Amino acid sequence: MTIECGTSRITGCQFTLFPMSDDFAEVILSTLEKVDMSKVWKSTDDVTTCIRGKRVHIFDVTKALFLHAAKTGKHVAMSGTYSIGCPGDSSADVYMDESNELMNESSSEAVQQQAGCKFSLYPLGEEDYMEKIYQQIDWSKTTEVSVSHAHYATRLDGDVHDIFRVLQQSFEQVQNVVSHVTMTFTISANSPSNQKEQEQ
Repeated sequence: MTIECGTSRITGCQFTLFPMSDDFAEVILSTLEKVDMSKVWKSTDDVTTCIRGKRVHIFDVTKALFLHAAKTGKHVAMSGTYSIGCPGDSSADVYMDESNELMNESSSEAVQQQAGCKFSLYPLGEEDYMEKIYQQIDWSKTTEVSVSHAHYATRLDGDVHDIFRVLQQSFEQVQNVVSHVTMTFTISANSPSNQKEQEQ
């Protein structure tokens, strides 16, 4: 059954940014200064940051945060969960700007950064959920990123812009036909492990 979900549903993302350096606090604070979060509702505690709002702005902010942190050259990782349509959700704690103008695209587009990402897509409450997951995996293989299998996840390697484009479009395509969707992801850039492999 096709579910008419529309484009104005609340989307949320709960994430944590991990700069692997002694000056991690400075990296996080300087990154926050560079990212415009005026079009999302935000709350940060000692474990995660949660943002809620229109889908395009949620992905705009998360991509910008990771890019600005990674461009420091430090090993940086981000792990989080996107969610839409949770039956237990409410309309509180949200900012839904109807404009699609992306506040961070102009500052993000100039940043070129390679990364690796693992993500898992969960179309909840669907008997044929694996079919929907396989459809997105097959589609991702037609994009600019390198796609490979990992235990409990799909791995994407490539430019950060391309990776987030795959994440966003996979999420959007499934939420068009499934009411409740979550997607977990972990993305990493500037890992010393990659540098060692290149030297060998």
